[in-house]
Amino acid sequence: MKMIVVGGGAAGMMCAIKASDRYDVTLIEKNEKLGKKLFITGKGRCNLTNNTDEEEFLRNVVSNYKFLYSSIYSYNQSMVMEDFEKWGLRLKTERGNRVFPESDHSSDVLKTLQQELTRRRVKVMLNTAVTGLVLDEIEDGEAGSGKVKCVTGVRIGSKTLPADVVVLATGGLSYPQTGSDGDGLRFLEKLRGEDSQIKITDVSPALCPIVIREPFCKKMMGLSLRNVKARAEYIPDEITKKNKKKLLYEEQGEMLFTHFGVTGPLMLSASSYIARFIRDLRGKDTKERVNDVNAFFREIGGKIIITVDMKPALTVEELDKRVIRDFDAFKNRELRNSLGELLPRLMIPVIIERSKIKPDKKVNAITQEERMRLVNLLKEFTMEVVGMRGFSEAIITSGGIDVKSIDAGTMEIKGVKGLRAAGEIIDVDALTGGFNLQIAWSTACLAAN
Repeated sequence: MKMIVVGGGAAGMMCAIKASDRYDVTLIEKNEKLGKKLFITGKGRCNLTNNTDEEEFLRNVVSNYKFLYSSIYSYNQSMVMEDFEKWGLRLKTERGNRVFPESDHSSDVLKTLQQELTRRRVKVMLNTAVTGLVLDEIEDGEAGSGKVKCVTGVRIGSKTLPADVVVLATGGLSYPQTGSDGDGLRFLEKLRGEDSQIKITDVSPALCPIVIREPFCKKMMGLSLRNVKARAEYIPDEITKKNKKKLLYEEQGEMLFTHFGVTGPLMLSASSYIARFIRDLRGKDTKERVNDVNAFFREIGGKIIITVDMKPALTVEELDKRVIRDFDAFKNRELRNSLGELLPRLMIPVIIERSKIKPDKKVNAITQEERMRLVNLLKEFTMEVVGMRGFSEAIITSGGIDVKSIDAGTMEIKGVKGLRAAGEIIDVDALTGGFNLQIAWSTACLAAN
C-alpha cells in the first residue's frame, strides 16, 4: 500500500519513518529541505522531548489533553529517546527534564531523521507543493450499504499522485517563514462543505511574546527576572460585567522585558492560556470568526491583567521588614539610590515612578504608607495585556483540526477513509519544555500505524 505524507517537518518525518515498515512511503515537502522549523526549535538546540511520565506530561498540555491518551501511551517520551539513541543521536536531560541532543545542535536531530529516512528507502520529494486532496466514493463495506468518501491521492499542480493513505503533517501557522502557512487547513476547508464531520477551530498564536499597554516595558528592555511568580487574569468590564473574573494562569519562573512587552518561558506559557481563553470567548461573543488575537481586546468588554510577584519567597510582612533593613542601612540616601540591593538597576526608576514616591526623597523621611505602597507594588506588579506578537514570533499554533473530527486511536479524519493528521495541524498544544515536539512524534507514530 502507498502512503503519502504531506509536510517534511517533525511530525512528517517521524510518520514516514514509522510507516516505512508497512507502506511504500513518499514524503512531500514544498521547501528546498526538510525540517526548517525543527532546525530553529529551542533556539537552535532542539528540545526534542521532556523526560517525565505520561501523567506529568499531560498536565502540561493546554488544549484537549484527553485526546492524546492513545498517542502518548502508544509512543511516549522514553520510547522517543530510545529511538533517537538507537538511530545514533546522543541525548542529555537538563533542568525541567528537557531533553536535548548532547551536541546542542538541532542539525544533529535533523541529520538523524534524514539518515533514517534514507536507510528505510522513503522517497522524499523536495520543492514540491501539494495543491489539494483527491477523493473518491466507495461502497461502505462495514455498514453494508451506502457510500463513503476516501482519499485516493494528492494533487501536485495539474497532476495527481495516487495513494491509499494520506497523512497531513503540514503544521500550523507559526513561523510562516519556514513554510508553515496553513496549507493543510486550507485543504480541509474545501472539504467542509462536503462533509460536516470535519470541523476546524479558530487558530491563534501560542507560546508567543505578549504586548503590554504600559510604556514602562521599553525602559526595562533586556531585563531578565528569575524566580518570579506571575498570574494572568481576565477582569470583566465593571459596567457591563459581560463575563466573570477568571484566573487563566499562575506559575513561577523566568521572564524578560522587551520594547513592546514581555516574553521568556513564564510569559510564553501564559500566552497559550490567554490565547485559548480568547478563542473560547470568541465562540460565545462574536458572530464571525476573527483570527486576529488583538481584535478580542477591541470587541469584548474587560481586560487581561498580568500580575508579577517580584519576591515570591517572602510574605508582605517579611518583605516589609527587608525594606526597613535596607532603609536603615541607607537612611541618609535618596530613594533612587537605596534600592540597589533589592531590585535590578533598570527596574528601580519604574518601581519608584509607579509608587508615586519622589525619587529624591530621603529614605528616613519616607512614611509607613509610602513604604507599604512600595512593598505591595513589589508583590503585585501589574501590566495590562493588549495583544500577542503574532504568528511570525509564535512557537506554536493554538487551534486547527477539531479533535472531535479525528479518531484519537488512529489519527484518521472522520468521514474520509485513509486521510489522517499528525502534529501541529491538530487542535492540541502544550507549554514549553519539549512537550509540543513530543505531541508531534506521538501523533505521527499513531498515524503511521
